[in-house]
Amino acid sequence: MTENKMRKYAVVDLEATGAHSTAAIIQVGIVIIQGDEIVDTYQTDINPHQPLSEHIIKLTGITDEQLAKAPDFSQVARDIFELIEDCVFVAHNVKFDANLLAEQLFFEGYELRTPRVDTVELAQVFYPTFEKYTLPDLSELLELELSDAHTAISDALATAQLFFKLKEKIVSLPKETLEQILDLSDNFLFETRMVVDEVFEKSRLFAHEKHQLVGGLVLQKASSVQSERHLSEDFNVNMALLGLESREQQSEFANLVEQELDQREVSFLEAQAGLGKTYGYLLPLLKQAENTQIIVSVPTKVLQDQMMANEVKQLSQVFQISSHSLKGPRNYIKLDNFYNSLRNQGDNRLVNRYKMQILVWLTETVTGDLDEIKQKQRYQAYFDLIKHDGHLSAESQFYDVDFWQLSYLRAESSRLLVTNHSYFLERVQDDKAFAAGKILVFDEAQKLIFNLEQFSRRQVNLTQLLQKTQKCLVDQRPLLEQRLLEGLSFELSQAVLNLHQNRQVRLSSDQIERIGHLVTELSLPEVEELRDCFNPQFDDFWLESQEENEKRTVYLNAASDAILDFNALLPETRKTYLISATLQISPKVSLAQLLGFDDYRYVAIPKEKRPNQKIWIDETMPGVDEVSEEDYCLAIAERLLKLESLDKPILVLFNAKKMMLKVSEILDKWEVRHLTQDKNGSAYNVKRRFDRGESFILLATGAFWEGVDFVNPDRMVEVIARIPFDNPEDFFVKKISNHLLAECKSPFYDYSLPIAIIKLKQAIGRTMRRDSQKSAVLILDNRILTKSYGGIIQKALSEEFYVSQEKNEDRLVELAKFLV
Repeated sequence: MTENKMRKYAVVDLEATGAHSTAAIIQVGIVIIQGDEIVDTYQTDINPHQPLSEHIIKLTGITDEQLAKAPDFSQVARDIFELIEDCVFVAHNVKFDANLLAEQLFFEGYELRTPRVDTVELAQVFYPTFEKYTLPDLSELLELELSDAHTAISDALATAQLFFKLKEKIVSLPKETLEQILDLSDNFLFETRMVVDEVFEKSRLFAHEKHQLVGGLVLQKASSVQSERHLSEDFNVNMALLGLESREQQSEFANLVEQELDQREVSFLEAQAGLGKTYGYLLPLLKQAENTQIIVSVPTKVLQDQMMANEVKQLSQVFQISSHSLKGPRNYIKLDNFYNSLRNQGDNRLVNRYKMQILVWLTETVTGDLDEIKQKQRYQAYFDLIKHDGHLSAESQFYDVDFWQLSYLRAESSRLLVTNHSYFLERVQDDKAFAAGKILVFDEAQKLIFNLEQFSRRQVNLTQLLQKTQKCLVDQRPLLEQRLLEGLSFELSQAVLNLHQNRQVRLSSDQIERIGHLVTELSLPEVEELRDCFNPQFDDFWLESQEENEKRTVYLNAASDAILDFNALLPETRKTYLISATLQISPKVSLAQLLGFDDYRYVAIPKEKRPNQKIWIDETMPGVDEVSEEDYCLAIAERLLKLESLDKPILVLFNAKKMMLKVSEILDKWEVRHLTQDKNGSAYNVKRRFDRGESFILLATGAFWEGVDFVNPDRMVEVIARIPFDNPEDFFVKKISNHLLAECKSPFYDYSLPIAIIKLKQAIGRTMRRDSQKSAVLILDNRILTKSYGGIIQKALSEEFYVSQEKNEDRLVELAKFLV
């Protein structure tokens, strides 16, 4: 036998009285591996001679009564030491298990000096696209047997299976990739690299049919395009082929999409949330327009990824539809930059671990979309360094395999192209041919007015810019350039000072003129973004301060007072659809008018109330204007604590991030398990974790109001913290108000209130996506009951939803009965 075959690994898991270094061991599970086999197992309880906390009892299922009968550690120390002393110590988070066990053995006279291997780090590197690396998460993703999580022997057996999976994954990688990983593998914790060293000998050079070697990097080859299968003329048959059951309203909507295809005008189609609009427009268009590319634009990248992972993936698998997700260049890796970062190996262990992760990812990704790496936010600065800037030298060794360039080309040849509103606007402004003659579908079209506003703005990080100008001033420069830089630095510093000292948010006309003149005269690349801000199209400039990573950052914003004409941006298309659950903002204001359309068709599918969804308004909640924000957050948290007893998934929607984080802080203090958007990951990440049942409570904001669907839960509670009114001080809200006042319309009743109602309706529709689901919605904002406009909100909600009119102190009983 070779030395590697003789090497033994002891996979260890401990349960303890806590996660701290002074915790006492209460259970030991050990699995001995030799070669590719489990050759021995060991398990025992340990009496810690102290009561367990409720948390540990609930987590492990171990009781004080059970441990009272268990041996002391001193009675089993020798058995444990002799079993593992000649092994490599393997654990999931090896630092905790190895340190705790070694310390306890030392107290009994045994010195454990075994090498250590951490399966968490190995999993992070060799499964780069996973979001979470806990043992339960990995067990689900890799189909490991974990029958009794947080029981030592069960966790040890699952970790042993993970260890086998990791070795299989490592040996499957090209030898060239493993060589590069070994160059970086001293950055693994402890002796973890020895696993890669062992497996390396069995690895093979890259296979030409699967991979390609470019500039020393092994890249995945794109799969060949398969012939598209014909769709049926019958929408219901196509849904059945997808393994789905169509609904009456969905089928009606699909027929409407098909009928509108031959109409010359732009079609605004209004259809109730939750009827399955995506398949409703994709299937008839893919069938009826076989020789025309379909471009679907959705509001956010989160929804874009969601659509690609669900509906588009299903269509590609069943009907072989060639599809592509197109984003801006900054979403893709630039191989030149990554290659250069490999050559400049620094001493940052986390960055070097990411380099290993990316080397593995490059053997698997076809898109090069960095969003596939879910944990990149832990060191965003490195990913900013390697992301694409939209420029590519013809001299680049990666020119023919550049992901952004290939994405651009793939977008031209795909039958179905999915993008987001922001990128669509950016692209079509520079290249109208991109959309000319195509079929355009704008899903969640009501978001276009906000995307247009963001598109018509510019923003510059003034804090960073001032640092850059100070660095420039240190260098020797021509006298005129030096004077201009000094003048610019002074003006920007004064603007920031006025913000902090005098709360002066807007730049004066004199400041605008002086800064505009200075940036026009300066040709330095450092001020290019600022120069773009002072383009003649912008006529309003203001500062805002944000706290980021415990640092205060000041931004300069530039915008135009005019509302951007979306219609004028569009080229001549074969057909354009704008689809939403609500297109008529109010009797006097429509989305079509705000987007600049005079000639259009408006068709609506009649709305139906669904008996499986009901709304309650909490009249016992304190008034928004009557208590402090802190007390209001406390009241929200108290209600969530009660709702937790329903044992159902709870989505909590906030209109402001600050309030969301305050409620999360209270729940943390009360040790209520929950997920919070941004705090526990991106919107996409926390949504997937919530869907997997990692927590029953999800606190969310932003995209969750209008575009994130909850399809999985059969029973669900949705809590809306406040009526989602827009901030009246927001620049865009003021712009719309001025526009409506000029037309003798009411900014509040003709726009702000209807927009809030639209957001409410769309949010409520997010948790009712299947006929078999039941969704209970609790609105905490009692202004619906106390304010004069509350009746308008109640009436609007009652048109589509069942709203409880009963006044009952015990909402919990009502909700529980409804969710049976």
